[in-house]
Amino acid sequence: MISPNDLRGIIRNGLLSFPVTPFDAEDRFASSVFKEHLEWLGQYEVAGLIVAGGTGEMFSLSPSEIVEVVRAAREVSGDRPVLAGCGYGVRMACDLAQEIEAAGGDGILLLPHYLTEGPQEGVAERVRAVCNSTNMGVIFYNRGQSRVSAATLAQLAGECPNLIGFKDGTGDIDTVRRVTAMLGERLSYIGGMPTHELFAQAYKGAGMPTYSSAVFNFVPETALAFHKALSGGDDATCEQMLREFYYPFAEIRDRQPGYAVSAIKAGVTLRGFQAGHVRAPLTDLTGQERELLQEVIGGRR
Repeated sequence: MISPNDLRGIIRNGLLSFPVTPFDAEDRFASSVFKEHLEWLGQYEVAGLIVAGGTGEMFSLSPSEIVEVVRAAREVSGDRPVLAGCGYGVRMACDLAQEIEAAGGDGILLLPHYLTEGPQEGVAERVRAVCNSTNMGVIFYNRGQSRVSAATLAQLAGECPNLIGFKDGTGDIDTVRRVTAMLGERLSYIGGMPTHELFAQAYKGAGMPTYSSAVFNFVPETALAFHKALSGGDDATCEQMLREFYYPFAEIRDRQPGYAVSAIKAGVTLRGFQAGHVRAPLTDLTGQERELLQEVIGGRR
C-alpha cells in the first residue's frame, strides 16, 4: 500500500482516471472486460485510478462487488495507485474501507451518505470514523448531502493524518477557494464536477489544479491533451477543445438525468469494449443518442 503522504503527492497534479464498471448480460460485474479496458488505458499516463466511484456506479454496486472491482484493478494496475469509492452509512463505510484495504487498495474516495441531511459535526464525525478505520489515504468528496465548510475541513485535517484530499462536486467556488487558501499544501485538491473539464479553468483559478476525468474512459488522448493545456495555462487550446468536443458531448449528456455516467459507458462501448448497460435508476442512451455520440467522438483518441 502506498502511504497516505506519498499518495497525496502523487495525486496532487496529475490527471485521475475514473473507470466505468462493466456488466454482462446477466447483470454481473464483467471482470475480464474491466481488466481489458484498464490495460488499454494503461498505456496512457495518469496519476491513479479511482474505481467504483461515481462514473463506476458505486451507488449501484453491492459492497462485495466494490471489493471485487478493487481486486480486479489491482491485478492490472501495476505501480499506479488504486483508490476506490466508499460510502453509505458510517458503519458500512468503515467496514467497506477495511475490505478495500485488504483487497489491495491504496486509498478511498469517501462519497456522501444518503437521504438525510446532517449538521457539520455529524458529517465531520463520519469522516473521522472512516479515517480512523483504515490506514489508507482518504479523499473527502464534497457533494450532495455531505458538504463541509473550510473551518470543518481544517479541523478534520488537524485530527486525521490520513485525510489527504478534498474533491469538490458542488460548484461552490467560494467554498473551494476558502478551503485551498486555508489548508494550502496540507491536502491535495481534485475537481469532481460531472465532465469536470467544463469547469476546470474556474476551479484552477480557485486553487484546484487537477481533477478526475470521466471522458478519459473512451478518449484518453483528448483528456490528457486538455489536462496538459490546462496545466500549462494554454487557455486558447482549452477553449478550442471545449468548443469542438466537450460542449457537443455535454449536449448529449444533458438530455437526461444520469447521462453523465450513461454517456461515458456508451462511449466505452463505442470504442470496442463490451461495457454493458447501466443499472437503475440510470438509463442507457437511445440508439439515436449513441449515433450522435459516435459523431462527437469522430476520429478522437
